[in-house]
Amino acid sequence: MTPSVKEIQLPVAEEMKVFEQKFRQFMKSEVMLLDQIMNYIVRRKGKQLRPMFVFLSAGTCGNINESSYRGAALIELLHTATLVHDDVVDDSNYRRGFFSVNALWKNKIAVLVGDYLLSRGLLLSVDHGEFDLLKIVSNAVRELSEGELLQMEKARRLDIDEAVYYQIIRQKTASLIASCCAVGACSVGAPQEVVHKMHTFGEKVGMAFQIKDDLFDYGEDEIGKPLGIDIKEKKMTLPLIYALNNASWLEKRRVIGIIRNESHKPKRVQEVIEFVKASGGLGYAKQVMQKYVDEAIQLLSEFADSSHKRSLEQLVHYTIQRTK
Repeated sequence: MTPSVKEIQLPVAEEMKVFEQKFRQFMKSEVMLLDQIMNYIVRRKGKQLRPMFVFLSAGTCGNINESSYRGAALIELLHTATLVHDDVVDDSNYRRGFFSVNALWKNKIAVLVGDYLLSRGLLLSVDHGEFDLLKIVSNAVRELSEGELLQMEKARRLDIDEAVYYQIIRQKTASLIASCCAVGACSVGAPQEVVHKMHTFGEKVGMAFQIKDDLFDYGEDEIGKPLGIDIKEKKMTLPLIYALNNASWLEKRRVIGIIRNESHKPKRVQEVIEFVKASGGLGYAKQVMQKYVDEAIQLLSEFADSSHKRSLEQLVHYTIQRTK
């Protein structure tokens, strides 16, 4: 039985409570409109997995301190900024079932809010001279943007192979979890090689996390996002790439034709889903996902035993056993 997020969080439950308070302080603004929007953003946050990765990694490598709180806040501020900007780019009116900032306050304000969050994060680090933390997180934001643009470029041509797919998800998803773990280690003064090891650990967890997300598109676990969204958006994910690589030339041409021209028709999307299932694409993706999990657990086994480390290990299993 997979432990719940609440149970996994136990070793850092106190820190997470304190973090919530501190984070609200970091988000405060003198401008009433901005303060109103910041309150809205804080109220609708999700499971808080990112701060959990920071605190559990910090606790695995040393003693959680003020720098750990600022590191977690830095990641949340910069990541929230990218999400606010993302919703503008995607013209999206919802985020996690709530209205997005741009839906409620229009694009112009949403872009400025994103800029404000970015500058809050940068100043938080600069004011405390924590340039090492800033470097880790800024690198992750750069990777996120590059991954997003690479995916857009490839979606136009539908020519993604496995290597490009791994590059995209490493940049788009894994870089963020990697930065959480590296920031946690760095904040407690861990040596450079330990910070690097935690970064690699987080990257492997992130890769597994994204492949799990890709599997939801095919009705794995029957919950999560509605079926076929990636196909409708012409996103080439691992199950589909594998299926196309193992199809005859004719079959490949037929499926790519559907994705290119008919992905707005639910019946045709269903055909692609069936094609992927019949080709063993899901089994292959699960295998790759498990390989990343095994490698992550192997890296973690090199650290001394502690409640933080055990929770971190449970969090790795949670990322691939979650149902949404």
